[in-house]
Amino acid sequence: MKTILITGGAGFIGSNLTRYLYDKYPDYKLIVLDSLTYAGNAENFTREMKDDPRFSFWYGDVRNGDLVQELVAKSDVVLHLAAESHVARSIFDNKIFFETDVLGTQVVANAVLKNIRKVERFIHFSSSEVYGTAARNPMDEDHPLNPMSPYAGAKAGADRLVYSYYHTYKIPAAIVRPFNNYGPNQHLEKAIPRFITSAILGEPLTVHGLGESERDWVFVRDICEAMDILSHCDFKKIEGETINLGTGRSISINSVAEMVLKLLNKPGHLIKRVGDRPGQVKKHISSTQKARELLGWEARTTFEEGLKHTIEWYKGNKPWWEKLIWMKTIPIVATNGEVEYH
Repeated sequence: MKTILITGGAGFIGSNLTRYLYDKYPDYKLIVLDSLTYAGNAENFTREMKDDPRFSFWYGDVRNGDLVQELVAKSDVVLHLAAESHVARSIFDNKIFFETDVLGTQVVANAVLKNIRKVERFIHFSSSEVYGTAARNPMDEDHPLNPMSPYAGAKAGADRLVYSYYHTYKIPAAIVRPFNNYGPNQHLEKAIPRFITSAILGEPLTVHGLGESERDWVFVRDICEAMDILSHCDFKKIEGETINLGTGRSISINSVAEMVLKLLNKPGHLIKRVGDRPGQVKKHISSTQKARELLGWEARTTFEEGLKHTIEWYKGNKPWWEKLIWMKTIPIVATNGEVEYH
């Protein structure tokens, strides 16, 4: 029996991961800490989970040292996912990204240090955004860190902070850098759910610039499986390591928009172009070698399969996402002084 703390567990990836662990390990206790910002949603948990004594939800800020210390002290495994995570929103309002992503990570790392005899492992959830645009293909874990947005800069700071705590204090830490996640329960600010819901409503699909930027898209269920392995494998194999979680395949934003329209039988003229996003990354594609060697993990879901599954989820869960429509876009002041909605 283990007790696992998931920070940011009410968000997109966190809630998918929590449900995955809840279903797979009926003897485990799961603790979720989440401040329920706009991206966190208590509706992501089933009534069964909420009524189950082995699941506990704590409403609170990851920067609250006393609360984090209390929860970490109860935990065998700490999965740290809490973060502000939207590139465009970090351009609009960047302060909270550094406060949550960097200072929040410091609070969690300090709590792990204070409970180093109790905590078996601390998995920090970083991001491929820390790399910036691919300087080589594929991007391995030794790729230079060239963050190109305030969000990416905050995640790079948190990433290296955990690395420094491992080397300074020998906390039982490992770092994962997932590439672009998608799947059920994702907020409409992200490209794929925004495209899907816009197409369902017959509204334009807004594409930044020429839409030629490429991403390595990873289905959220595959990420949950990787985090499961990271939580249970021989820790000596991953201690102090940084591991990419990607597919090794990159697909352009244009192609994604076109695929969504095709799968929903919508006309191609719904694609609408806006100015390119500041801090835009041109290409991300993950090396998968280290994850295979250390974890025996590979993404099992093709993009085509995952996109179909995701579309079906949004088609069947309109009440979940209708209330988020007004948050699909945010204003950004472009370099020419004009306001654009991204």
